Amino acid sequence: LAGFGELMQDVLWCFSQVKGTVDIGVTEADIISTVEFNHTGELLATGDKGGRVVIFQREQESKNQPHRRGEYNVYSTFQSHEPEFDYLKSLEIEEKINKIRWLPQQNAAYFLLSTNDKTVKLWKVSERDKRPEGYNLKDEDGRLRDPSMITVLRVPVLRPMDLMVEATPRRVFANAHTYHINSISVNSDYETYMSADDLRINLWNFEITNQSFNIVDIKPANMEELTEVITAAEFHPHHCNTFVYSSSKGTIRLCDMRTAALCDRHAKFFEEPEDPSNRSFFSEIISSISDVKFSHSGRYIMTRDYLTVKVWDLNMENRPIETYQVHDYLRSKLCSLYENDCIFDKFECVWNGSDSVIMTGSYNNFFRMFDRNTKRDVTLEASRENSKPRAILKPRKVCVGGKRRKDEISVDSLDFSKKILHTAWHPSENIIAVAATNNLYIFQDKVN
Repeated sequence: LAGFGELMQDVLWCFSQVKGTVDIGVTEADIISTVEFNHTGELLATGDKGGRVVIFQREQESKNQPHRRGEYNVYSTFQSHEPEFDYLKSLEIEEKINKIRWLPQQNAAYFLLSTNDKTVKLWKVSERDKRPEGYNLKDEDGRLRDPSMITVLRVPVLRPMDLMVEATPRRVFANAHTYHINSISVNSDYETYMSADDLRINLWNFEITNQSFNIVDIKPANMEELTEVITAAEFHPHHCNTFVYSSSKGTIRLCDMRTAALCDRHAKFFEEPEDPSNRSFFSEIISSISDVKFSHSGRYIMTRDYLTVKVWDLNMENRPIETYQVHDYLRSKLCSLYENDCIFDKFECVWNGSDSVIMTGSYNNFFRMFDRNTKRDVTLEASRENSKPRAILKPRKVCVGGKRRKDEISVDSLDFSKKILHTAWHPSENIIAVAATNNLYIFQDKVN
């Protein structure tokens, strides 16, 4: 994606929609809570508040319809988690899918991890287009036959059948978290993964479900002394011993598992000094990091707080090398955002395949893109009213005060109930997936 900046300039920094919207319902349970491409980009998984996982598969290019390449259609749908009740603590455990992470494909089947607040599950998704027939001990309906009536030995054969996609749980990793799981991350050794909650991070082996190893524990002896919680965690993409986790205080800690079994003492500590002139009642809330992502190269870390996206160099801990204002016009609205609880929204951020462009969400179904090379940025809208298949998305602008132009929207007119919290970027192409409440939008850069 070397020429991404020029390409975007040629098409007015717009994405054209690949396949309209995929409307997955209108109830609370249908609100999409996570979006994730697999390592090849051929599959796209979404999880929702109802505990369901929907997997979309990319259409293969055909000679008759070359333009169909890039369209994603439903491949498999299955119920990953069910609502539960913790009788010891009298707590309901929601079925909502907090995160989905794919494992690299090793054979014909696909594997993915999905988690709700308490339990992580490893799912196998496989295809079946043949079925065995001609059993000796049971008839075609599956009923057992009387052994005394069997006089001929038959060899079972495989017969073609309609393609069926099956999702089966292969592992269930439960009962290891006291608090709600906010992150899962697959290690680059593909033998282990970690799960993080508010105060602890656990390391799991894929083959062992009844035991995990606690690698971070920030729980104080007296809970009244608690000053911060873990908000997100991720493994380094290439070094299996390194991981980072972010906190509600706006700090990032990089840990090395080679130094000690318990990684409470970090190897590096990333924090930006606060400007005293900007100090306010809301400073602590808006500085909380909601997402942390390693770049594909492993050189940089991207973090998202309420108002900004920051890019950190692993070799420089005292301040970020880049800071992007996502919706700075909301700084004057923090009081009302606090009253309607929007200030606690957790926005995610994502890199493109070459780490040159970053994307994150905002309100009014807006999402933002920042080109790190040209320093250009754009605001786009995921809207069913404004989007038709293969239509060009027009950049949107927010007017803060004074005269409002025709194509601008006033900051007072923004709809805070419409928010883009979850986004994903294809690992190698300019295809993005944007979750807007219960709708999934898939966009692709303009192909001339």
